[in-house]
Amino acid sequence: MLQTIGNFLFKYRTIVFPAFLPLALLPSPTLFDRPLYAAAIGFALSALGEAVRVTTIGMQYIVRGGRDRRVYAKDLVTGGFYAHTRNPMYVGNVLILVGLAVASNSWFCAVVLTAAYVFVCVAIVAAEESYLRDKFGAAFDEYCRDVPRWLPRMSGIGATLADYHFNWRRVVTKEYGTPLGWTLTWGVLVIWNLWRTDGGIDAHRMATAVVVGIMTVMLVFWITARIIKKSKRWAST
Repeated sequence: MLQTIGNFLFKYRTIVFPAFLPLALLPSPTLFDRPLYAAAIGFALSALGEAVRVTTIGMQYIVRGGRDRRVYAKDLVTGGFYAHTRNPMYVGNVLILVGLAVASNSWFCAVVLTAAYVFVCVAIVAAEESYLRDKFGAAFDEYCRDVPRWLPRMSGIGATLADYHFNWRRVVTKEYGTPLGWTLTWGVLVIWNLWRTDGGIDAHRMATAVVVGIMTVMLVFWITARIIKKSKRWAST
C-alpha cells in the first residue's frame, strides 16, 4: 500500500510542497515571540539542507529523477555521500522544508507541513526501494545492510570527502534552481510575518532590507547560473 502511494506521490512530487504553503497563512500560535528568531533558525536549517544536497551532487550524482514520471534508476550508486545514507537528497529536502516550516513561525504549519512531507518522503522512498530491489536484487540488499536509510553514518566521512573530486560544474547544472526556490519562499514567509507584527514593515526596515537583499542575490545567482549553463562554451567543455 505504501509503495502504491509512493508511486503516485512521485509523479506529483514537484507540486506537493507548494500545495501545503497556504498553511502558513492560517491563524496559529507562533513558534517564537519575535519572527526574526524564526527567520534566522529557519534559514540555518534550510541552508544546512542545501549543503547536504550540494555535497551529494558534487561528489557523485545519482540518476534517479524518474522517467515518464515514474521511479527510475540507471545504476545502483553507493559511493560519495550515498556510502553514508541511502537517501541524502531526501535528508536535504526534509531539512530545507523544516527550515521553511520554522520560518513560517506557525505551530500549525510547522507540525502539519513537516509531518506531511516526512510521510511523502517515506512513501516515495518505499516505492524507490521496491524498484531498486527488483532491478538490482542482492546487490541492493547488501547495500541496505551496510548503509542506513536516513540518518547519515558519520564514520569514514572524512575519507569520503578526501577521496572525491568535488564537481562544481555539476552542482551548477543540476542544483541552481533549488536555492532560489527555497530562498524566495523563506523571504516571502519572513516578510509576511514582519508585516503582521506591531508596526509592520516600517518597524523592521533593516531586517526587511536584509531579507530582500538575500532574495535578490539568489535571483542574480540563478540568472547567472542559467546563462552559464546555456552558453556554448559551457556545453562544449
